[in-house]
Amino acid sequence: MNEINLTASFEDKGKRIDSFISSCCEELTRSAVQRLLEGESVTVNGKPAQKNYKLREGDMIDVIVPDPVELNAEPENIPLDIAYEDDDLLVVNKPKDMVVHPAAGNTSGTLVNALLYYCGDSLSGINGVLRPGIVHRIDKDTSGLLIVAKNDFSHRLLAEQIKEHSFTRKYQAVVYGNFKDDEGTVNAPIGRHPTDRKKMAVTEKNSRNAVTHYRVLGRYNGFTHLELKLETGRTHQIRVHMSYIGHPVAGDAVYGPKKVITSLHGQCLHAYYISFVHPRSGETLTLFAPLPDYFTSFLKSLEEKQ
Repeated sequence: MNEINLTASFEDKGKRIDSFISSCCEELTRSAVQRLLEGESVTVNGKPAQKNYKLREGDMIDVIVPDPVELNAEPENIPLDIAYEDDDLLVVNKPKDMVVHPAAGNTSGTLVNALLYYCGDSLSGINGVLRPGIVHRIDKDTSGLLIVAKNDFSHRLLAEQIKEHSFTRKYQAVVYGNFKDDEGTVNAPIGRHPTDRKKMAVTEKNSRNAVTHYRVLGRYNGFTHLELKLETGRTHQIRVHMSYIGHPVAGDAVYGPKKVITSLHGQCLHAYYISFVHPRSGETLTLFAPLPDYFTSFLKSLEEKQ
């Protein structure tokens, strides 16, 4: 166990505690600090701190960082579709039905298992032993591009881009219903569902701002093919926002209609575009992942019904 002791100066007055701690401790990302706050491992003047606490001059902040636990995931020889790779990072085109990182009762067959086999020890450790190299994530039943950091230097700089919204992610989806306008924006805060803690929802309580831009790519009988650009990266953001405006993603068993399109085996959502600044070279990398078979097959079936 490691204890970190910090004191807020006059210049730190008004800063959010998670931002302050992550800026002082290079080994802790803001998301890692938030997990410590949730577990009451951060105190201010001897009392557990709230996630949204804003500092006052002279505040004494104590952070308890638990020792790493043994990784309950074994390397597995699972084929990976690598869209890009160098000494600092790789970009994986994740298939539908693959979980990103291990969780209780699900310690095999994940992207992390595959990465441990493919990369060995060459993965960043910032997000802990259960999420080595994982800078951001996409849902199990969402396919597409995901960045993996091979070292802590790259991880920190990539996480900073996500935080500053300079990291561009675009998705394609097929959603229910027809849109009057060819493009638009959903600006609605997202937090935990008030009654179902496994779901997210548009809510003003304990939420964070969330912005999704959409553009119509194709119109079909009862469905629309969209491009969606994330301005923020909240959990289930696209799925929640589309459901909120009355256009849930086709195949979504959580946020869609009760009668699910089972042939899709999950939501028809694909992270097809990613653009970011390489943490070491400073060059902009832009990558595309073609639509997978399940997506193109569904579009073809919709075209045939026109």
